[in-house]
Amino acid sequence: MDKDVAVVIEDGEDIRELLAQVLTQAGFTVHAASDGVTGVDLVRRHDPVVVTIDVNMPGIDGFEAARQIRNSSSAYIVMITARGDEIDTLQGLQTGADDYIVKPFRPRELRARIEAMMRRPRELQVPHPSAPRPSAPHPTTPTSVGAAQHQLHLTGPLPWVEAAAPETSWLEHRGLRVEPDARVVELEGEELELTRSEFDILRMLLGSGRRVVSKLQLASMLRGERGERDQYLSEHDARAIEVHVANLRRKLGESPADPRWIETVRGVGYRRTA
Repeated sequence: MDKDVAVVIEDGEDIRELLAQVLTQAGFTVHAASDGVTGVDLVRRHDPVVVTIDVNMPGIDGFEAARQIRNSSSAYIVMITARGDEIDTLQGLQTGADDYIVKPFRPRELRARIEAMMRRPRELQVPHPSAPRPSAPHPTTPTSVGAAQHQLHLTGPLPWVEAAAPETSWLEHRGLRVEPDARVVELEGEELELTRSEFDILRMLLGSGRRVVSKLQLASMLRGERGERDQYLSEHDARAIEVHVANLRRKLGESPADPRWIETVRGVGYRRTA
């Protein structure tokens, strides 16, 4: 994966040029495509660290482009669309996208979201902890990508993640096991495939015990921010958290009406079941 490369897949010329400009200013070498097939080919050829994808495009749409990219790449994917319906958000995040931005958007917001994503681990899967592997940095430790190439302003490790448990120990609850350092999840001995966001949400909820974790805390954690004082939970962020949790429950085989692992605290957020 090339840490300096981004791919923009957008059929609208004005938006495509704007996205390329924002990413270039952030320090990326940008390759742009006006359709999904060309965009997927650019990703395969250039192995970027960031990909932005428009949903409505000729040929294959953005959802299918994201699926094809996710099959071979752990790049950060941002879906960009004029549609804000929850079904579109759900479908976009189910394809493996890391974030979802609705047009019109502010360039500063896009850049902030990309910088926040790059504070988080890139790899979706790593070897099982029983297999030999080099020691990995803590997920909140800044890498040379963020620190040097893209001038990210980090505020330190997240207190709710850091306090959960030692990095090398498993978090366990009712047959569900999470190894934070290796980013491995097992359910009844079978390994589950989760997206980055789903894994981070599950790790935070299990690590918080019976404490309620608000949607704002979860959104802040995914953005790499430390707390929720003086912060506002946007409708976009609230919907994204709800979709991530719904996808996580679907993969766990859990019913919200009779939860085994994740309880909904109406009007607030979520917590681990007793």
